[in-house]
Amino acid sequence: MTSEAAARRRIWGQLAAVFLWAVAFALVEAAVVVYLRRIFHPGGFAFPLQPRPYDPILGVEVAREAATLVMLALVGFLAGGRGWERFARVMVAFGAWDIFYYAWLWVFLGWPPSLATLDVLFLIPTIWVGPVWAPCLVSLGLVLCGGAAALRVGAGGRFAFGRRGWALALAGSLLIVSSFVWRGEEAARGEMPGPFPWPLFALGMVLGLWAFARAWRRGSGAE
Repeated sequence: MTSEAAARRRIWGQLAAVFLWAVAFALVEAAVVVYLRRIFHPGGFAFPLQPRPYDPILGVEVAREAATLVMLALVGFLAGGRGWERFARVMVAFGAWDIFYYAWLWVFLGWPPSLATLDVLFLIPTIWVGPVWAPCLVSLGLVLCGGAAALRVGAGGRFAFGRRGWALALAGSLLIVSSFVWRGEEAARGEMPGPFPWPLFALGMVLGLWAFARAWRRGSGAE
């Protein structure tokens, strides 16, 4: 077996382990949400949300979300490897976790009934709201792009963003996050959120994929 083939086999094994860890962690996350919905939404979860007085458990939930991000970030680094190889595993872990979080919720609760269903996506630093398909699409991109980057770098290849690539990726990320928080205040006030700003989201996705494609070409020596 050549050294490159051995490296690819090692990376595939690491990616499989990270993926399975993310699927299991998604089950834990979904189970917590099942408990929270039983406590706060016994009649079922739907928009518009009912405004609530501040509850200390909300602070616990925010802390749990922050801890979740730390755990997802660290799992990619624990397997070792070089910088991009590690970051790529973080991308795979986050994407797989998010997709299977919704898959487990559907198994446990039959929710969401469709990918167009609105959900509260996140609470840091404010409420994120969007249809289920939007975070799932981002997560699918993270799994595919992260997996491809890990395989290339782990086998000794290059993956070069450069300043322009990082600027594109940052701009795309900010646009995607902006699309999620766009209707957050409406949801927090107990109003029915308006239409999801999908053009903003789509532009963010295009910029992110452009940044990845550019880094891939630069690593191949095409630029």
